[in-house]
Amino acid sequence: MKTLLFSTAIYNRNRISFLYGLTPFTIEPYYITRNRRGKKVLYGRINGANEIRSFEYEKISNIKILGMQKFSPVIPILPLCN
Repeated sequence: MKTLLFSTAIYNRNRISFLYGLTPFTIEPYYITRNRRGKKVLYGRINGANEIRSFEYEKISNIKILGMQKFSPVIPILPLCN
């Protein structure tokens, strides 16, 4: 069920909110994979931050797709010269 929700949000470029442990997060989801330990993880950019972070599936709960909040993926580009 989580994979379906995350895949839908990634495909439609919707932000999602969830609890990770007991901490609430709103992120822009980018992709789903497995980490080095074989655990399924979701990678996404935290709303308002410039870092991409991984979230383990087993710690994620209370998932909500924020349908009206779409995003464009951030693609790192070399800094512009002044």
